[in-house]
Amino acid sequence: MSGGLKVQMKQEKSNPFLRVYDTLYAHFGPQNWWPGETPLEVMVGAVLTQNTNWVNVEKAIGNLKDGGQLSFSVLQGMPLGSLAEQIRPSGYYNIKAGRLKNLLQMIVEEYEGELEFLFADSLQSSRENLLKVKGIGPETADSILLYAAGKPIFVIDTYTHRVFSRHQLVEEENDYYTLQQEFMDSLPEDVSLFNEYHALIVAVAKEFCKKTNPRCSECPLQRVEEK
Repeated sequence: MSGGLKVQMKQEKSNPFLRVYDTLYAHFGPQNWWPGETPLEVMVGAVLTQNTNWVNVEKAIGNLKDGGQLSFSVLQGMPLGSLAEQIRPSGYYNIKAGRLKNLLQMIVEEYEGELEFLFADSLQSSRENLLKVKGIGPETADSILLYAAGKPIFVIDTYTHRVFSRHQLVEEENDYYTLQQEFMDSLPEDVSLFNEYHALIVAVAKEFCKKTNPRCSECPLQRVEEK
């Protein structure tokens, strides 16, 4: 996070979205997301993390690394069954293997098999192409665009909805796109900010704003909407 952006944000205390960010950043510090050594690894991780935790994703990616298979050409050429077996720790491995294959095939058809061409495409066009892939929804597509491609798009997940609706900062019935637009309209367009903010939301949701038995009295966001 640049110092200039921090100063700008400090001057906008009337904005509850920025206030939440400041509060979470002060409590948790930088989260240094997303874990991944290469854009391809981040992209694969975005698919594998669907309906599982990151520990399982790391095991699956570790299998691919150990087998020397974490490259675009190798993944594309792997038989579907072999890929599924390697990513077994991530759960739903047959389905996820198919989704990875679908994603790679789209990149071949639309971008000549070059991730750099996907990342160089406009945000709107690259997002449309990702969403055309069977098994790739908005959260996965936006995770690829933000964390692998470095494009300014805010990622929404169940944690985001839970934290912000519980604090009455958004309507509980807001869908993905409505909630995303609220963040995009309320924040400076900055990739590092979007990256850090999403990670901080996950941190507070896991530690305090839990699905069941939330620790509301200890939460750093207690009464933040009233400030």
